[in-house]
Amino acid sequence: MSLRDRTAAAIIDSAAALMAEAGGAASMNEIASAAGVSRATLYRYFPNREALLQAMAATSIEELAARIADADLRGIPVEQAVARLARGFIAVGSKYTALVGHQRTDDHPDAETRLTEPVRALFRRGIADGSLRADLGPELLTELFSGLVKAALEMTAGGRMGPEEASAAVIAVFLDGTRG
Repeated sequence: MSLRDRTAAAIIDSAAALMAEAGGAASMNEIASAAGVSRATLYRYFPNREALLQAMAATSIEELAARIADADLRGIPVEQAVARLARGFIAVGSKYTALVGHQRTDDHPDAETRLTEPVRALFRRGIADGSLRADLGPELLTELFSGLVKAALEMTAGGRMGPEEASAAVIAVFLDGTRG
């Protein structure tokens, strides 16, 4: 990884942490300070706040897609796959809670293919094998799961729960309510 890539990653990570803590209200000056770079350096990498938010969204998509790939969703039982997804999404997503509610992933056409479709496929498999309720379609299950993850991310950002506790809550509520 080049110095430029490391600096951009450090800025994105610092911005994500600061914005998650501040509810998205961090200024570019605060972000530069948190990243340990000058304001001029920050603006060389990200000319405006929107460019920074887009880079954060792209990074979160990449990290979440990597978690999905690592989860081996096809090779394990549905309940274990749901648990892996919840833990992975909350572990990665907690860095990007400032994006929750901004729907920045909508600006990325591959988000549907890389994030939503593998989850939907898992839920289709769960319905087919009877481990998930057949009266709830895969689209609805995906929306419900996503809503639980978003709520858990908001709770972790607000300091009301840690990531492990939030993951356990998502897993329990989702699986208890959708089990076939």
